[in-house]
Amino acid sequence: MIGRHPSENVRVVSALAMPFVLVFGVYVIAHGHYGPGGGFAGGVVLAVGVVLARLTVDREIVDRCVPEWTAIVAMFIGMGLFLLSAIVPLFTGGALLDYAAVPIESLTESRRRYLGILVVEFGVGAVVFGGILLIFDRLSAIAQEQLR
Repeated sequence: MIGRHPSENVRVVSALAMPFVLVFGVYVIAHGHYGPGGGFAGGVVLAVGVVLARLTVDREIVDRCVPEWTAIVAMFIGMGLFLLSAIVPLFTGGALLDYAAVPIESLTESRRRYLGILVVEFGVGAVVFGGILLIFDRLSAIAQEQLR
């Protein structure tokens, strides 16, 4: 079930679709503060792109490109980004998650808020991506053990 799919058509279509799915996931994260989407939805789309690869491509190839430990690292980086964007304003005299309080003189207050929420969106996207990927990896490992 996990690994190389027997149908060549499925493998080719998946290989063609994966880059577009991944780029769309990054787009959803980056433009989530303007419209629908954001970190959660973009993280899910990114995870779907990798899960698609794990379901259709040889396991060795996918593990070379996106090893299983990637999920944990993505979650760690995402939590770090969120925590950093949350507490940095506290050190500059602002409130928790008050991005405008960070004194960057070359940026206006609205631009600082914009960049702050963008960092939060990427942090949430990384955590969701890693979480879904970790869940898929664990469930597929359990399923493979059950089949043996």
